Amino acid sequence: MLDGWGHQVAGVEEGYAWCLADFDYEIWCRTTLARVWPLLPTRVRSARQSRLDELDERFRAATIAWPGRGGEEEWWLWRFPRLLVTEPGDPYDEGWPAGWLRMPFPKPDSVRVIT
Repeated sequence: MLDGWGHQVAGVEEGYAWCLADFDYEIWCRTTLARVWPLLPTRVRSARQSRLDELDERFRAATIAWPGRGGEEEWWLWRFPRLLVTEPGDPYDEGWPAGWLRMPFPKPDSVRVIT
């Protein structure tokens, strides 16, 4: 799970090329980690906590908090990528590219869309 989270974080850092539904699905590994983490032996958590913290910080840096949300237990569910990669000619609505059109707010200026 930790390696899966690391893979997702790296993908978001590079620029996320899929839609919101895929993004929501692909970060399931972080939710699983949150549920399993307290069940792991202390020595295992201690040995891996720094890696989890590093990945979480990288994810925070590569994403933006959902406006009006924050400080929630499953904080990663309320973030979205800073860099979205699209296909040339994709439609836009309020600045969001296709696949992100269901966002309930206009695209923040801090989100870049590249083709």
